[in-house]
Amino acid sequence: MKINIPDISKQIYHQDILRVFIDRYSQIGPQWTIFQMEWFNGIYKSFKDHDKFLIIIHLLNKTLDFYSRNFIKLNYEDYFLRSTITLEKFNISDISNDLNIPKESTRRKLVELEKNGIIKKDKKKIIIERTAFSFVKPINSVTRISSFLSLLSKLLSEEKILLKPLSAIELEKIIKKNFSYIWKLFYEMQIPMLLNYKKNFNDIETFHIFGACVVNQHLNMPKKEISNMSRLEFIKSLYTNDKMSGISAMSISDITGIPRATVVRKLKKLVIFKNLSIDDKKHYKLTGIFTKKLAPLQEVVLTRLSIFATKIFNLAIL
Repeated sequence: MKINIPDISKQIYHQDILRVFIDRYSQIGPQWTIFQMEWFNGIYKSFKDHDKFLIIIHLLNKTLDFYSRNFIKLNYEDYFLRSTITLEKFNISDISNDLNIPKESTRRKLVELEKNGIIKKDKKKIIIERTAFSFVKPINSVTRISSFLSLLSKLLSEEKILLKPLSAIELEKIIKKNFSYIWKLFYEMQIPMLLNYKKNFNDIETFHIFGACVVNQHLNMPKKEISNMSRLEFIKSLYTNDKMSGISAMSISDITGIPRATVVRKLKKLVIFKNLSIDDKKHYKLTGIFTKKLAPLQEVVLTRLSIFATKIFNLAIL
């Protein structure tokens, strides 16, 4: 039987992808922020509670890590063949420490998840009932990340980093074929991002609301002015461009699914701490002060994203 041995010389490196993110941010950054906002909206829709979702994906990632450590790779269909997942070890303190959620809050949220039929506890074991919540299969996330990576591959091809662009269909097939491995990488990218922003905004809900303002300004940037901007140039233009329109509390509520009263309360705090400004029409926009603080946090996110993308592209070409 002939074995195809990968040509290591063809591999790509995450530093090259990160450079494309930084140098050509205006052509790829807005698409990434849109993907993240849609993912955040899905998070909130699942449980109406960001921390509950964080707990669930933290537990799910433990199973994905187990598969990886034991050289088990499941495709998309095989992974979702079973309706339940059992974790042998279950410790509230570990979950609390790993996710920076107070121990009593962690305990309360687990009790609520149990009442809703999402999890079942059996002594030191915990069973996750995947059929009990709508976000069980990340169908939309797989499709959206494939489309995003396809766009990125076009830029990489133009930069001679990839030989040719990869279609969204090709990438979706690769993700589904290597699902347990790739979704482990996805959670390892997203969970630290959630925790990092939670630390800086005090809670994920506040960042979700702030993120809606970020996406709004990404989408409203005049296209003629951002044809080829670097990341820092683009970030600066988010708060210096007078043509940029803000977004109302009602629109944020409609986009995120978060109740308007909660959105208004969080927005007031964001304005007080000068993360956002409010105009006479009660529209909210980014401020230069916080946008500059956001840049280093975003660089960490883009570094993790470049590592994630690199591993998928190498699966495709090697």
